[in-house]
Amino acid sequence: MNYLIVFALISFLILIHELGHLIAAKLSAIPIERFSVGFGPKLWAWGKGQTEYRLSAFPIGGYVLPKIEKEDDFFLIPSRRRIVFALGGPLANIALALICLSFFNATTMGFSLYGILIYPFVQIKEISSHVLYALPQMFSQPEQLSGIIGIVAVGGRVLTGDFSKIFGLAAMLNINLALLNLLPVLPLDGGKILFCLLEKVHRSLARLRIPLTVTGWVLLLGLILSITVIDVYKLVLSTHA
Repeated sequence: MNYLIVFALISFLILIHELGHLIAAKLSAIPIERFSVGFGPKLWAWGKGQTEYRLSAFPIGGYVLPKIEKEDDFFLIPSRRRIVFALGGPLANIALALICLSFFNATTMGFSLYGILIYPFVQIKEISSHVLYALPQMFSQPEQLSGIIGIVAVGGRVLTGDFSKIFGLAAMLNINLALLNLLPVLPLDGGKILFCLLEKVHRSLARLRIPLTVTGWVLLLGLILSITVIDVYKLVLSTHA
């Protein structure tokens, strides 16, 4: 049961990330055609303004689809508005991490104004420092990393016996999701922000977007596949230990 809770939690945090992009799009006047909870065939939908809000068949995460005729039209939107749009997802995860840490502190340390209003910012800084320190391992020591399978396995064990730890786990996952998405690599949010800034330096640099996006996808998918294989291998070993 704990493993299903962790899997649902990861899906929810991804959805919050996409909701952050949606809110940022609305604030920066970027038209959105569709906001979907989950992927796959449409189960139910309703419209408000230009946007369709959809519940899809596979409720794992979600996505935001800008309202554009062709892909190049999106890059005609002023770079400042696209930067706000890209930042929306990571900022939503950081905001939720602060809320989760407030609840975690209240349940583990007792209620105090310092614990729920100030200490979460200190914790965010400490956790972020640890995550940034470990980032080089993504390429130098991928066997030390965990993907969805590994996170679900470890998270399920963490929640055993103390369900209040779900707030701490949610905070950790939120911070990891935010920082990983801010890496300056396409197609991540950080890569999109970087190219918005590079466009201001010289418009010709925008021609590198497509080849770097394709390269980035290949590298990310390769990394995800290798981490997944390692996760499965570790899981098999643990069940036979």
